[in-house]
Amino acid sequence: MKIPQVLLLSCLACHLTGAGLRPPAVPLVAHDPYFSIWSMADHLTDQPTKHWTGTNQSLSGLVRVDGHTFRIMGTEPRNSAVLEQTAVAVLPTRTEYTFQGAGIQVALEFLTPALPQDLDVLSRPATYLTWRISSLDGKNHQVSVYFDASSEIAVNSREEPVTWARYRTGDLDVLRAGSQAQPVLQKSGDNLRIDWGYFYVVAPPGAGLANAATFRPDAMKEFAASGHVPDKDSMETFEPYAQPSAVLSYSFELGEVGASPVSRHLVIAYDDEFSIAYFERRLRPYWRRNGATAEDMLRAALRDYDTLEERCKEFDRGLQADLTQAGGDEYAQLCALAYRQTLAAHKLTADIDGTPLYFSKENFSNGSIDTVDVTYPSSPFFLLFNPRLLEAQLKPVLDYAGLPRWPFPFAPHDLGRYPLANGQQYGGGEKTEENQMPVEESGNMLLMVAAMEQIDGNASFAQRYWPVLTKWAEYLKSKGLDPENQLCTDDFAGHLAHNANLSIKAILALAAYGKLAGMLGHADVQHEYERLARGYAAKWVAMDAEGGHYRLAFDQPGTWSQKYNLVWDKLLKLNLFPAQVVQGELAFYAAHENTYGLPLDNRADYTKIDWLTWTATLADSQIEFRRIFDPAYRFANESPSRVPLTDWYDTKTGKQVGFQARSVVGGLFIKMLAEPAIWQKYAAKP
Repeated sequence: MKIPQVLLLSCLACHLTGAGLRPPAVPLVAHDPYFSIWSMADHLTDQPTKHWTGTNQSLSGLVRVDGHTFRIMGTEPRNSAVLEQTAVAVLPTRTEYTFQGAGIQVALEFLTPALPQDLDVLSRPATYLTWRISSLDGKNHQVSVYFDASSEIAVNSREEPVTWARYRTGDLDVLRAGSQAQPVLQKSGDNLRIDWGYFYVVAPPGAGLANAATFRPDAMKEFAASGHVPDKDSMETFEPYAQPSAVLSYSFELGEVGASPVSRHLVIAYDDEFSIAYFERRLRPYWRRNGATAEDMLRAALRDYDTLEERCKEFDRGLQADLTQAGGDEYAQLCALAYRQTLAAHKLTADIDGTPLYFSKENFSNGSIDTVDVTYPSSPFFLLFNPRLLEAQLKPVLDYAGLPRWPFPFAPHDLGRYPLANGQQYGGGEKTEENQMPVEESGNMLLMVAAMEQIDGNASFAQRYWPVLTKWAEYLKSKGLDPENQLCTDDFAGHLAHNANLSIKAILALAAYGKLAGMLGHADVQHEYERLARGYAAKWVAMDAEGGHYRLAFDQPGTWSQKYNLVWDKLLKLNLFPAQVVQGELAFYAAHENTYGLPLDNRADYTKIDWLTWTATLADSQIEFRRIFDPAYRFANESPSRVPLTDWYDTKTGKQVGFQARSVVGGLFIKMLAEPAIWQKYAAKP
């Protein structure tokens, strides 16, 4: 019997991902901190789909086969039979579900064309849903497909009144929903969803297509009876609590389906119109920088479907192969899960002159925007795939630090609270040094700029900000070797004086500054800082040594910690620390690993998945890398915490300690930077 093409595609996806990972949460729609929808269960029908925060933002899907209706997505209608889900595969740009039953197979694909070198496409807030349906029993079947998206997607909480509308534009019939109030950029904080802008659903015109803006029970009831959604929109006013979810619903009548797959697709999109407040200026999303409208965006998305699907398949195949070569199959699977999450914790905007500015949100931490010590752990992703996206994150911080209003000789922590980038709010803000991260953030910035310029082959970006970078280097020269009692990026552990890992960061950052100086022709400065860093590294070894390994803090015998910052000595080819430092640490770690990985330090059983990968990357062999890294895969596969990949978890129980859906999982890609040919291959793509 000939195997249907859909089944072959599904098998290929399983092969590419190893078909082994049970994601703690599955990315469906992943664009930015507001437009980010996930399935947080094993099966797409087990729970409503949710925003990354855990609030319901429900998408529903049904298929009608020979007059019988089956559910494939969501929990409504409760009394509907469920088509068996037989597979789920998460690839970098795609999520593929497979269902079987009633004589047919349904392959449902969520495609977010997150191609990091193509900023126009990357910034376009449009995800494709594609259904490919074929017969499995040699018979023809009458099949219809139903999809709806709840108006919950357009509001922070369900009590907010929503309006909906239909627009006819040429041959397209577009459905739209949005909040009635439209409070543009009026809220900031962490556990929030958007309540301005508009959510769209649109499909290519064709026979058997129907749509309606109505209420979910009405749309589903009509589909179960007739195979299509109602032929009219609801004209009722939305009343909080009084009515079920208003939805934008679509149906496709496919007619008779045989062994050859029949395919249909649609686009779901969100136009926020204004994305970020940047020092009191409202920034447009990057795709709008030249005056594009929502209609332009939707038409472009429909026009580019075939091309983008092929580009994404090719990208996924190549990336998964390279990830597997670098770190093994489990590494490739976990990176595929981290890929869209990393991007979806950012928003790409355009400055007044069109310059890209890229802002992160510190998800489920404190909601800060453009946090330096969030950019730092995620930076390997952007250094690998497109250094211009890292530049677009660093530029706002450097511009801010150069203003008179920033009074300190060290780098800022953040630019405010998402989506308002109007000045630092964390710790002492602009008023006091209390609860700042002076060594942490200054070291982070210097290391990231140096890494970016290394792959660029010049220091033109550093030259534009040389006075600010010099100020931070001078601060580290004075304060970095033996840090005072201050916070580092692992601020959940509290203040720590004489932090050995933080000292490593400062020492490497000083050498990185010297390297930048040399690239700019300042040979005297280069020699001074390289000599200084080398001397500090020698002092560090003497200050922190403890019987073959190294302490958590210089003054705390009997302690230890992951020295993940050492990875930049390797990646930037600084060669400051003796090889026996890394060898001693890795040997020591082997005796302290738990079921789900190596703890961050001796104080608690928790770890950070990003730092764990950085520590593993210190290893020179893939065998040793996998010994340290693979427990992180085991955690993701077995954790009872069903949330978008958390970076902070307990190494004994596998439970989430805190944080979820954060961009820092981009740090998993650091192993690719340890392979110079792979780093150059991706970063140099046009």
